Amino acid sequence: METNSFYNEILTYHNAHPMHKHDLEPFTVELEGLNPTCGDDIFLRLSLKDNRIEDGAFTGDGCAISQASADIMLDMIRGKTKEQALHLADLFIRMIKEGLTDEEMEELEEAGALQDIRHMPARVKCAVLAWHTLQQALENGETPT
Repeated sequence: METNSFYNEILTYHNAHPMHKHDLEPFTVELEGLNPTCGDDIFLRLSLKDNRIEDGAFTGDGCAISQASADIMLDMIRGKTKEQALHLADLFIRMIKEGLTDEEMEELEEAGALQDIRHMPARVKCAVLAWHTLQQALENGETPT
């Protein structure tokens, strides 16, 4: 039950007080992430310089899980290289879909609190939306239009 309580605290905090939910100007990468199943829709903007994520933000609407997950993700990836951010995205998605070793879980820090979403199949897409959007944005180099 303690894990469930920690999950609820983290989720509630990041949903109610998202630090990274705002417009970001200037930005070098932007991509929309959409989950048509439940209506989650985010716009991820990143400011990249010398292969490093200097800043990031998101806007959009969605359920508490999608919004909190996006905010937690941005906390984690700011200051990281593209490769480090992609590694964290891979870990998070694998955690939600299949689980991780204890060592891998430590790398996810606060994001690890969302691991029990794996047991809620209808909510998996909500949790991974921002992380998939991040992967696409960094791998495909989506830029402002």
